Amino acid sequence: MRTFDFIIVGSGSAGSVVAERLSASGRYSVLVLEAGGSDRKFFVQMPLGYGKTFYDKSVNWMYRAEPDAGLGGNADYWPRGKVLGGSSSINAMVYVRGAKEDYDEWRDRGNPGWGYADVLPVFKTLEDHDGPAKSLGRGGPLHVTDCSKLFHPLANQILKAAQEAGLTYNPDFNGKTQEGTGPFQLTTKGGRRMSAARAFLRPAMKRANVTVLTGAMVQRLTFEGKRVTGVEFTRNGRSETVKAGREVILCGGSVNSPQLLELSGIGEAARLQELGIPVVHGNAHVGEHLQDHLGINYTYRANVASLNQVLRPWWGKMLVGIEYLLLCTGPLSISMNQGGGFFRTDPSQSRPNMQLYFQAFSTVRPKVGERPILTPDPWPGFSIGLSNCRPTSTGSIHIRSSDPLAAPRIMPNAFSTNHDVAEMLDAVKFLRKIAATPTLSKLIVEELLPGPDCQSDEALIDDFRRRSGTVYHPVSTCRMGPDPAQSVVDPRLRVHGVDGLRVVDCSIFPNIISGNTNAAAMMIGAKGASLILEDHA
Repeated sequence: MRTFDFIIVGSGSAGSVVAERLSASGRYSVLVLEAGGSDRKFFVQMPLGYGKTFYDKSVNWMYRAEPDAGLGGNADYWPRGKVLGGSSSINAMVYVRGAKEDYDEWRDRGNPGWGYADVLPVFKTLEDHDGPAKSLGRGGPLHVTDCSKLFHPLANQILKAAQEAGLTYNPDFNGKTQEGTGPFQLTTKGGRRMSAARAFLRPAMKRANVTVLTGAMVQRLTFEGKRVTGVEFTRNGRSETVKAGREVILCGGSVNSPQLLELSGIGEAARLQELGIPVVHGNAHVGEHLQDHLGINYTYRANVASLNQVLRPWWGKMLVGIEYLLLCTGPLSISMNQGGGFFRTDPSQSRPNMQLYFQAFSTVRPKVGERPILTPDPWPGFSIGLSNCRPTSTGSIHIRSSDPLAAPRIMPNAFSTNHDVAEMLDAVKFLRKIAATPTLSKLIVEELLPGPDCQSDEALIDDFRRRSGTVYHPVSTCRMGPDPAQSVVDPRLRVHGVDGLRVVDCSIFPNIISGNTNAAAMMIGAKGASLILEDHA
């Protein structure tokens, strides 16, 4: 049985950072176990390639949530990265830290060291920004690109219309305020995706004290009493056990970290006993408190050119493909979400509660079996999307059986509170306000989705229930908190009730943040690694 000082389960946004930080001194041996394969694939490295990886089972877990009454009975699709870099290798690359108030709320819930003043320096050590914004760090491993010079002309028109609708221009959502509208900052460099694997794990893999095993499906944790001693996993059809001399660190994200805890006997006792899993430590909060941002697009046919005319026809794909192969520039080198912003549905609110996304392309509802993200419309079109920043609805993620290969049961409970329904109703009405501005109204031929017949509050609610879905930011299923009776990990990310085990990923969020979660996941990886190193100094 091989022994490593630290075993990291999962090489995603947090796990890649943890591996780099723990191995940097050379004092500790580090093993990273990744169920997926290599990130050295063309459509992983090409930024717009996530239109392909969105449905590629070789790099994607391709989960499906349970039918949800809040989504009109739909079973939402949940892509999650199954590859080196995890979801940072298949995401839309938008880099948003979150609002100051989000982290201050974490601190005020009994988690010292997690306020904004504490985490901001951690963010800055990660970042290497190439633009004029002064808020982001420079010289870190993670390159962040200012995409304002790469804007499609139609995206610029949407940006102008949002300002006509009352939003201010904001060139930096990671600056003094999130509120306003402007270009997004993206995790790209030189026209290639800057995933956590590229920024952190690949450099760490050059060190002699780092071992990375791909295709390693972790089955369960091993214990001596209530101390975690290692993990069991399968690889290439063989079962193996490795021992952790110091700690095992779960970085599987909000789906796979609670899944592995439950498979290993940490969770609600009655649930585990029903599935025939011996209980190591009973904790009913494992897999609970799931929060996620829900999004919807309003889609329009335009009378000016959009990316549809480039990305749909074979000759257009050929031209942009040649440009990308030769120069690493053009539409394939950036995200579909080139810009957006944050706004308040109620001016009396203290801060924004909704996020905008501008897309200079369109895709109407697909036919059965058709993959919508791969098939732009044959006419010029665009979409304006939004998602809620701080939903109050909560769901759960739990195992269905003792089989590690069985996908867990994901129950989002979307729009299960009146608060979430009311603010989404106000938000979609604001989308139409943007579309009605002088700038956009003259470019719009017709509203395709939901369409002009959708007018009453009841019709709008029915529409966003049926068409909304995850924007891939699940959090809080291994919630952090000081009270073992209310949380899964303590403020140092140690799992309550057992020794030698931590969770370091987005599942530890005490509550969801405002905006995309990839930046926060990497920050958690860096801060978590610092806590681990302090405890083993």
